[in-house]
Amino acid sequence: MRGVQIFSGTSHPTLTDSICERLGAVPAPAELRKFSNGETLVNIGVSVRNQDVYIVQSGSSKINDSLMELLIMISACKGGSAKTITDLHIAVMPYFPYSRQSKKKSHRGAITARMIANLLTIAGVDHVITLDLHASQMQGFFAKPVDNLFAEPLIARWIRMNVPSWKDAVVVSKNAGGTKRVTSLADTLKLNFGIVTTDRRRPKVHMNMTDSMVFFDTIEKGNHSAGRAINFLNANHDSAVDDYSLSKSADTLRPETPPSARRPSELEAAEYTTDERAREVITGRIVQGHLVDDDFVDGSQVATPLPPTGSESGDSTNNDHMMSSFMSVASSHEDHALGGTYDAAESDDDDRPALTNNDEKTITLVGNVKDKAVFIIDDMIDRSGSWITAAETVVRRGGAKTVYCIATHGLFGDNCLEEMEQCDVIDHIVVTNSFPIPPEKMRLSKKLTVIDVSALLSESIRRHHYGESISALFQLTD
Repeated sequence: MRGVQIFSGTSHPTLTDSICERLGAVPAPAELRKFSNGETLVNIGVSVRNQDVYIVQSGSSKINDSLMELLIMISACKGGSAKTITDLHIAVMPYFPYSRQSKKKSHRGAITARMIANLLTIAGVDHVITLDLHASQMQGFFAKPVDNLFAEPLIARWIRMNVPSWKDAVVVSKNAGGTKRVTSLADTLKLNFGIVTTDRRRPKVHMNMTDSMVFFDTIEKGNHSAGRAINFLNANHDSAVDDYSLSKSADTLRPETPPSARRPSELEAAEYTTDERAREVITGRIVQGHLVDDDFVDGSQVATPLPPTGSESGDSTNNDHMMSSFMSVASSHEDHALGGTYDAAESDDDDRPALTNNDEKTITLVGNVKDKAVFIIDDMIDRSGSWITAAETVVRRGGAKTVYCIATHGLFGDNCLEEMEQCDVIDHIVVTNSFPIPPEKMRLSKKLTVIDVSALLSESIRRHHYGESISALFQLTD
């Protein structure tokens, strides 16, 4: 194409070569190197005056170096009087860096993805092309146009061409935040879908009786009945308190909900309902990242008796009952971002801290996957833990026949790919080449399949250069 210069960063030169080959072009020359102190140097080796400039730079294992390199290349082309500059004038970023930090997850957290968008704009970007943003709302971070392309048509086409009996398969989300992505693919392929959710069990928190009095005095301040109960407990602090007295005082603090007024839980409703679909709920235990039997006992998780805290050892047992009652109220709601807004909760467990050996979670599978192929879908594969537990659940509890782990971005951090390769319940791993995968990793994995997205990105570049609509790129083609 005339009037176009396509530059490649160092993050994914193979993808840039594929894009240029499809467009009948060659990558524009540019010198990219580092000084001895780690600073990045960029020299553009061709005139970009009155040219449409496209800079292809995805994320990589050296994400900060790749990002800084992109910013400097954009600034260099802008200073060379380019007509348009990458990220749609045009920076082509198949994997957008820091996309998982698109919202506050704590009071002092940063919305880093918005900062990256501001940096790109200040550097001189006029347009951005990206692929499957972790959160589509990130397009609002930019003052410039953003084209968020979808890998779903390519994935759907691959499934139709390579999966036997795909019409009987089930699309499964491995977390609640990915249900929208999963239902979209299920609608495209006209398949049923299911959901796997995990819930971390609350650890038992121990408090002494003095701390418990302060806690209840705070939440029930001004309540005379609560004051009487606290006086009653203080009067009996140095003596054994029987279970009956404790239950009566607890009733004074919080009357028990009448059974007729209590709303049944979802599992209770599923047990007594006549709707068979509601019975397709399977639960299991996840210990140290793996599905275990219901009667499994981990010696490291057995509670040990607490030492006496200022009172006789005989009182500690009775005090523990009251402490458990107190803490059931204190821990009934887990901490969420911005002080309890559930819409800001994490949507992808791959960016959560790794579980410790003492952590246990409850996993729930909703949907019928028995004797069927299962497509576990998410936007990226970074750590293996959630993928392995979801696969073990659908196979060992749900009775699934074959498991495909499918994502757009194959980040494969640490030993993720090796662990998934060794997992006997995962049959296939499918990703695109939006993120560079080291050749040695690809050679060692027999389960890995990589879908080429160069055709999608090159067609987007061609259509933008000639001013054509890109609506067709969002639709499935057979």
